[in-house]
Amino acid sequence: MSEKLQTPMIIVNFKTYLEATGRRAVELAKKAEKVRNETKVSIGLAPQFADIATVVKAVTIPVFAQHVDPIKSGSFTGHVLAESVKEAGAVGTLINHSERQLRLSDISEIVNRTRELGLISLVCANTPNISAAVAALKPDIIAIEPPELIGTGIPVSKAKPEVVTGTVKLVKEINNKVAILCGAGISRGDDVATALKLGTEGVLVASGIVKAKDPYSVLREFAEATKR
Repeated sequence: MSEKLQTPMIIVNFKTYLEATGRRAVELAKKAEKVRNETKVSIGLAPQFADIATVVKAVTIPVFAQHVDPIKSGSFTGHVLAESVKEAGAVGTLINHSERQLRLSDISEIVNRTRELGLISLVCANTPNISAAVAALKPDIIAIEPPELIGTGIPVSKAKPEVVTGTVKLVKEINNKVAILCGAGISRGDDVATALKLGTEGVLVASGIVKAKDPYSVLREFAEATKR
């Protein structure tokens, strides 16, 4: 894990929202950095590929790619090379987000590639059983995200707490070194606090921060909630 990224952690996925594209990505990143500096809570960001290098130059907090492909350098037009996101300054990458799902064999290949390159692997999974299968691949972080709750404002930590606790139990039996995050519907500080009480070590969030009227205040609330 990066020295700048410790548990509990908050990872903000910018997705392809216009509110976090181009110059707005930098503006949001600076707000996140302000919260990190004020609270000392670990915060990571996952901007779009075209914004990685710009965001890395603008802030000192860890930046992730949103995806890389299971490839090595060569004739792969339109694909994303792990080396390229590392050169841009990313410390790691999201893998298998519900909006960019992959086969288990591809997840395995990407986790291996990130390990070779010293990148942090954050693998998303939508059920306890898939999380357990992923845990056997020894990624650095697993984020449990039931896709039906993503973007709804209904937090998995409250709507389906058994999914979270079941995931923590299964994953830790297989790999007790992996960090577990909770995602989907996280929109309030209470959601973050509940996720941590259920045994996770942080949250993966997107619209709850990116599309908020005041992203700084919401992120500050999230960070303070990790200390309860």
